[in-house]
Amino acid sequence: MTEGDNGGVVSVEYKKSGGLPDFSQSVNLKYVKLGFHYLITHLLTLFLIPIIVVIVVEAAQSNPKDVYQLWLHPQYNLVSVIACSVFMVFGLTFYFMSRLRPVYLVDYACYRPPSHLHAPLQQFIEHCKLVGYFNESSIEFQRKILERSGLGDETSLPEALHCIPPQPSMAAAREESEQVMFGALDTLFTNTSVKPKDIGILVVNCCMFSPTPSLSAAIVNKYKLRGNIRSFNLGGMGCSAGVIAVDLAKDLLQVHRNTYAIVVSAENITQNSYSGDKKPMLIPNCLFRVGGAAVLLSNKSVDRWRAKYKLVHVVRTHRGADDKAYKCVFQEQDESGKVGVSLSKDLMVIAGEALKTNITTLGPLVLPITEQLLFFTTLVAKKLFNAKIKPYIPDFKLAFEHFCIHAGGRAVIDEMEKNLQLLPVHVEASRATLHRFGNTSTSTIWYELAYMEAKGRIRKKDRVWQIAVGSGFKCNSAVWVALRNVKPSSKGAWEDCIDRYPVTILD
Repeated sequence: MTEGDNGGVVSVEYKKSGGLPDFSQSVNLKYVKLGFHYLITHLLTLFLIPIIVVIVVEAAQSNPKDVYQLWLHPQYNLVSVIACSVFMVFGLTFYFMSRLRPVYLVDYACYRPPSHLHAPLQQFIEHCKLVGYFNESSIEFQRKILERSGLGDETSLPEALHCIPPQPSMAAAREESEQVMFGALDTLFTNTSVKPKDIGILVVNCCMFSPTPSLSAAIVNKYKLRGNIRSFNLGGMGCSAGVIAVDLAKDLLQVHRNTYAIVVSAENITQNSYSGDKKPMLIPNCLFRVGGAAVLLSNKSVDRWRAKYKLVHVVRTHRGADDKAYKCVFQEQDESGKVGVSLSKDLMVIAGEALKTNITTLGPLVLPITEQLLFFTTLVAKKLFNAKIKPYIPDFKLAFEHFCIHAGGRAVIDEMEKNLQLLPVHVEASRATLHRFGNTSTSTIWYELAYMEAKGRIRKKDRVWQIAVGSGFKCNSAVWVALRNVKPSSKGAWEDCIDRYPVTILD
């Protein structure tokens, strides 16, 4: 670890086992593959244009009068003209009335915890010793998890967990949620100049804290939102609920026209820190940290000119029908009656299966035809000729320029990088988010998008894939397209530290 002149962490290095895969063999075929991709994608256009030109030229040369009479015919046939006009009017009316309205992401804001809430590794371990909850084995286990986790020393814990002993009261839990949600919303309203009274839809998701009145009601009360607002509060849906909340807001924006929707994604740690010695339940203590995001969506056509992104696809996969998947992330009591979230040893296998199901659905929607043909061809060859043929893994780098992979932990990011055959730059935002903010549950994908904006990487027409996994077990994806060259918003999450990233991680 090296310290910068300002005392901040400049780099944390781990050595990755096995190193990076060798891409040198694929470099020589790069341009062949790109050429094949371009040819197949534009095959219909390249095939039809010469045929149309030949037909028109032949018709004009063989009998020019017939072409002229074809042009004059509608002028003397009033019935045909009226019928065609009526048909076109009804067709266009039906199209514009039934088509899905575009959903625009006007802006979003991520909460940045104050520095006094930071929980460096050594301070965290010392705190574990002082509270007296854990035996020596549990403390050492948490130390090893933290050292390998990829978390830095600027991740944050709520005020109540900094106390000795901790004070996980209902009031403290409410205070944590309000600080996160109101902090993000204040920044969002300031940056967009949208008035709270203009909000027609509110969707809040928080997995582990569901008080009465709800968190969505707390927002309505704080900002005095209008009485007919469509308000929803999602609970217990895990780290991928942020995409579910966006999907719900999208559906509501198709019904309620000319309005704004706000999605607030947060988690609450105050009452959900595990105080026992069961090791599978200690892992969340080491990974989850304070964070949240507020997102402003719109279906107003006038907002297209100031919005950052347009929502293209949302694909949701639920594996809850399988018992192992259902119980792999499970809140329960240990033998001593202490409540915590237990992570199964099969978690990564189940996450991989959920990912495969999700991308199987998403692939045909986003992949170029070349990738679909290659996948289908190898699949048929495998079935008919040789069972040992490896199935072709589609190159999602042809479908997306940017990837926001849920920073659930270092193993999650590693597995996604491997399965999707991504390059280090594609998971840079995920690793940086994990290092700077930790696992902030559903909001990590927004910190990652903010990272790429702060780096100046989002260009007009770039495609962004947000993908997250969570309890249930679920894997959810959202696809956005940039409407302009996107600059970071004021008071961004990375405003004070972007120059220190990326960090280099060594084992």
